[in-house]
Amino acid sequence: MLATAAAAAARYVSTSRRAAGRERFRLHDLRHFYAPGLIPDGCDVVTVQRSLGHATATTTLNTYSHLWSTAEDRTHAAASHLARAALGESLER
Repeated sequence: MLATAAAAAARYVSTSRRAAGRERFRLHDLRHFYAPGLIPDGCDVVTVQRSLGHATATTTLNTYSHLWSTAEDRTHAAASHLARAALGESLER
């Protein structure tokens, strides 16, 4: 039964890969899909680290640090929201 389920999963991945135009696909590639989904939704480094099974937060940061917003990004966004609220109008970004 397990062999049948594995074969069905392999066929599904193969069919999906061809439909997406990908020559190859590894389950490891899903990690690089999963992490960028967690980070913009506000997950912290340790949460992402544990979710991916990294031994240290350093490993996570070495791979995904560019996806977390910086303090400067957050400051610009907050200032923009404040200006819009104070002026009561939509400002161009």
